[in-house]
Amino acid sequence: MHRSVKIHSILTGALALAAPVLASADVAPLDVAAKAVEPQVIEWRRHLHASPELSNREVKTADFIAKRLKAMGLEVKTGIGITGVAALLKGGKPGRTIALRADMDALPVTEQNDLPFKSTVTTEFRGEKVGVMHACGHDGHVAILLGVAEVLAKMKDSLSGQVLFVFQPAEEGPPEGERGGAQLMIEQGLFNIARPDAMIGLHLMASLNTGVIGYKPGPLMAGSDAFSIVVTGSQTHGSRPWAGVDPITVSGQIIGGLQTIVSRQIDISHLPAVITVGAIKGGIRFNIIPDSVEMIGTVRTFDRGMRDDIVRRMQTTASNIAAASGAKAEVKMRSEVSIPPVVNDAELTQRAVPLFERLVGKDNVQQIGLQTTADDFSFFGTQIPSLYFWVGITPRDQDPAKVPFNHSPLFHLDEAGLLTGVRAMLALTTDFLGR
Repeated sequence: MHRSVKIHSILTGALALAAPVLASADVAPLDVAAKAVEPQVIEWRRHLHASPELSNREVKTADFIAKRLKAMGLEVKTGIGITGVAALLKGGKPGRTIALRADMDALPVTEQNDLPFKSTVTTEFRGEKVGVMHACGHDGHVAILLGVAEVLAKMKDSLSGQVLFVFQPAEEGPPEGERGGAQLMIEQGLFNIARPDAMIGLHLMASLNTGVIGYKPGPLMAGSDAFSIVVTGSQTHGSRPWAGVDPITVSGQIIGGLQTIVSRQIDISHLPAVITVGAIKGGIRFNIIPDSVEMIGTVRTFDRGMRDDIVRRMQTTASNIAAASGAKAEVKMRSEVSIPPVVNDAELTQRAVPLFERLVGKDNVQQIGLQTTADDFSFFGTQIPSLYFWVGITPRDQDPAKVPFNHSPLFHLDEAGLLTGVRAMLALTTDFLGR
């Protein structure tokens, strides 16, 4: 029997079992349906992994997603937030609406894993040739949500309400000078398709073992801001630094000064904060002191007031340090990529925990602490009650603390974790709609 026909046959039988128990959120029949679609989910993930695209450039990815959603009989809308895709599944009975989100962009990272479906894609990023890799697991997120859509589309007659599937571009941040991501999808009418009563998202994380689900009520992930600092000095010969103003030396002093904002000026016993300079560029030749240096970086906070205070201190610190050496420093925050913290709705979280425990066992459900990573899923949470949780993808025989973390060129995704994601999304969705 052809593989796709066999999967369809198994899935159809599983869904027949699942249909009568949706209202009671009995996860066992749904597990049968999830297991049936697992081979297809893995196949989709591998295809996406080998064909990654950067933020706002997910053209082929969007086309791949849209074709599969249409084949499921869903109403599909493309081009939301530039390359975003949304699909609406209408159940056979009236009820509430829930939205499920997967992000779909990759990163400018050259993959170092030895896989049959390893990414060999290259592109240009910030004027440099780079590799492109799904180093954060978004290929898995898309495959999981397609699997959930496949299962739910087959049982739509038994569903009460609607499911809005959201495939979001540019979660990693749009290119400089562009807008994108969750906020732009909202502005361009995502919720005009159907206004959700709740929204759910997940993230595959190397910091948890396969089969483990991580959650946290209230604040989970930090708000994120991107900044640039341009230090302007005066160009001169490298052998005569006194004849000019060295912006490279000043930049080093500013980097050190920025760190004292967190370590000496902010009350981090209240909430943590991070200032990171991620790149610095200046000069072109060994014996020329350049005119200027540009630094770019990120600020992570959990409180808007603290964020604004840090930005003011950054501007004061940079300009005063530069002035002491006769240079100038201009701090600019990139408003188009400013992201609020991810905050989980208390009621949704409370309802989800026992479901998670039934899915993977109580010992495999962990309450995690505040995370200084960020995700623009938070924009959805400013509009509607939302829940964001983590799914482990580090094999059980490995220590999550010792494996490459997300965004590493060696980031590795244990595909057994994809099934956990499908099962969790199915359980949460049918529970919410069945209430």
